[in-house]
Amino acid sequence: MNDIPRRSAHRTARLASLPLTYAGRTAVGLGRRLGGAPAEAVAAQIAARTADQLFSVLGQLKGGAMKVGQAMSIFEAALPEEVAAHYRGALTALQDAAPSMPAETVHRVLASELGDDWRSLFHELDDVPVASASIGQVHRGRWADGRTVAVKVQYPGAGDALLSDLRQLARVARVTGSLRTGIDMRAVTDELQARMVEELDYTREAEAQRQFADAFAESEFFVIPRVLEATARVIVMDWLDGTPLSAVIRQGTDEQRDRAATLYLDFLLAGPDHVGLLHADPHPGNFRITEDGRLGVLDFGAVNRLPTGMPSAVGRLLGLALSGEDTGPAVLAGLREEGWVHAGADLDPDLLLAFLDPFLEPARHDRYTFSRAWLRGCFVHVGEPRWQPVLGVLDLPPDYLLIHRVWAGGIGVLCQIGGEVEARAILGHWLDDLTLHPSAE
Repeated sequence: MNDIPRRSAHRTARLASLPLTYAGRTAVGLGRRLGGAPAEAVAAQIAARTADQLFSVLGQLKGGAMKVGQAMSIFEAALPEEVAAHYRGALTALQDAAPSMPAETVHRVLASELGDDWRSLFHELDDVPVASASIGQVHRGRWADGRTVAVKVQYPGAGDALLSDLRQLARVARVTGSLRTGIDMRAVTDELQARMVEELDYTREAEAQRQFADAFAESEFFVIPRVLEATARVIVMDWLDGTPLSAVIRQGTDEQRDRAATLYLDFLLAGPDHVGLLHADPHPGNFRITEDGRLGVLDFGAVNRLPTGMPSAVGRLLGLALSGEDTGPAVLAGLREEGWVHAGADLDPDLLLAFLDPFLEPARHDRYTFSRAWLRGCFVHVGEPRWQPVLGVLDLPPDYLLIHRVWAGGIGVLCQIGGEVEARAILGHWLDDLTLHPSAE
């Protein structure tokens, strides 16, 4: 047996050790600095060693640890280069791999979910998983009708492990805070806990996947595997071949990056319009580029239900913010109406527009390349003291919580891909009430 809850004390100890280990390394680093070692060299050594341990622990523990690691990997593009150089490999490795459970455990779950005669449903099933993630792993097999299938099996005890890990990982927030990564780990863990109940029920995931598959069945741009069988802990679906998006990020050509980035941005906006659902797990491990050039999409455990599509206020306010310096009062009024600004808050509209300015840059261009440099600049921008009057009155309404998280993560992935997209055309096509004035280009 290899159930996640086993050796829970050992899991907790490993997670809890992370802040202490970083503190110890910092103390050693200080000693070296006093001994004459350059500050930059010491900082690099600390970052490298802490990255190795932090993401090794996250990857090996699965559960909430793995989920948070994947969420953090989305924002790798925003890290300062001197830190990102040490974190990049460890972060991106979490997008595609994790330790697997043994065959006997897999067979036990299949018997429990599909019946004791589960083997009769398959011509064959490979006991070695082809992919492992936060709450389950995927096996390749051949269904009774001969088609190649992917069989997603949830780890026994995944729910208890997720909640336990996420509580422990709130302490890890102190590690990333000390490293000044710009990632709010507490916000990540809080939001993930709120979504875990849905993600643990594979029947809900299968239903969302079926809706996407039906909506894009004839699409020349996207492909979603058909679900053949689903229970609370097992999903059987058509196999999807393709080049992982993470491979495009690592070594794609300019043409491949442009294609991948365009499809990725298009899909994020097409889901709410075509399906009434926003795919809410944007990390690269969930996407493939198929041989015929389409974007293959996997893992529908996290979705945001938007039955009427993206809120029309998003397009309307974006258009206002882009239309000129005299629109500040209208933008402020609109944000206040949507709950993004505290009611009655005294805020200078021009200061608000100045704060928003760098985030609007992609929508100003007919073609735009999302880059790590731009994203890092946005993170630095937010940290400037002059924006405290703005940040002090901004809020995140419940209806926008998951939309904001998905878009922040999606932009992080776009900056990892580094492809050029027709940003204005895509935004203008999918966002209701968005009026874009001619580009200055």
